[in-house]
Amino acid sequence: MKTAISVPDELYNAAELAASRLGVSRSMLYQQAMVLFLECHGDSLVTDALDEVYGEQDQSALDPMLDRMQRASLARESW
Repeated sequence: MKTAISVPDELYNAAELAASRLGVSRSMLYQQAMVLFLECHGDSLVTDALDEVYGEQDQSALDPMLDRMQRASLARESW
């Protein structure tokens, strides 16, 4: 998948130097950087986004029977 991004000149130049020093292509450098970033922050970014979407919902709108059934099933799960 190809994509276009904008980065400041200083960052671009530093990335070019790093790619050259490491003996990898610019694309590979950016791929590796994204992998490292997502390994460090990926889970929390997804969780934060889900919390934002679902965290503000009125919990009282949940059917009481469904709530009890969901809570009962969680106790049996081995995490």
